[in-house]
Amino acid sequence: MSTVENIEAEQARALAAARCGDRDAFDALIAPHLRALHLHCYRMLGSLDQAEDAVQETLLRAWRGLDGFQGRAPLHHWLHRIATMACLRAVERRGRLPAVHAEIAHLQPYPDTLLDPALVAERREEVALAFVAALQLLPATQRAVVILREVLCWSAPEVAALLGVSVPAVNSSLQRGRAALRSRAAAGRPLDAYEQQLLRRFVRSWQRRDLDALAALLREDVILRMPPEQVEIGGRGAVVEFFATQPAGGRLDLIELVEIAANGQPALAAYLPDSTGTCRGYGIMVLSMTPQGVAEIAGFPDAALFRWFGLPAEPESRRTR
Repeated sequence: MSTVENIEAEQARALAAARCGDRDAFDALIAPHLRALHLHCYRMLGSLDQAEDAVQETLLRAWRGLDGFQGRAPLHHWLHRIATMACLRAVERRGRLPAVHAEIAHLQPYPDTLLDPALVAERREEVALAFVAALQLLPATQRAVVILREVLCWSAPEVAALLGVSVPAVNSSLQRGRAALRSRAAAGRPLDAYEQQLLRRFVRSWQRRDLDALAALLREDVILRMPPEQVEIGGRGAVVEFFATQPAGGRLDLIELVEIAANGQPALAAYLPDSTGTCRGYGIMVLSMTPQGVAEIAGFPDAALFRWFGLPAEPESRRTR
């Protein structure tokens, strides 16, 4: 028996056991698909926390409805159907759709440690923060169509059957979604070595409070955003002025930066001293870079994000002193 046949036989045994009420068998059956489901829900919802809730809802519905899985399509396909509907319900509960990027209060960065390295290397534009943010501006059904057709490569009839619409409606929605994404999310070619060099120069300039050097790393039209606040600061001069006056009162040297990665992009975790002088997690910055410099900085002042990135409450450098 081949390896593929062995895997299929094992899955069949686990499925049969799960249908008989064996929760451990169900967990083993679902485990290989959890990472993909979480990323799918994140694309749909733009939030790590809400994606986690949607995955849990998906697993609950899958467990309760396992008898409904007929095996006509792969298990991962069936699970993505359930997850998509869970996400559409979550979007509906939010109410009003954000009209502009600054209104996406729920947006959060996605740790590269949760991503398949091959995906980051080969299809990074599909996890880029700008792409995920642009998706949040699309109507929920249109968002689902774009993700299912463009990212997961479902056929138009499959998407139509899931969403309860016609195939022409799916094709029309995809066309409108593509046009909107082209205007809102610029996906550049991977700039790994350049990005790492630029990131380190950014950190050195920040820690030295060298505002001129920091400005030289930014594009003239750089944008700074800080979800969940509806803040959008545009232009090199305005962004540098913000850095000179706002974080720690402009004392950038008091803020310790740790290099991480999010959404397939360079990112920084920021640790800020509290009133006792203890340096604690403060927030995360995700940098979007082009050959002309940093094009966008998305700052997330939320220490709760650190757990997703496996970051300690205090920086290692302080804890080992």
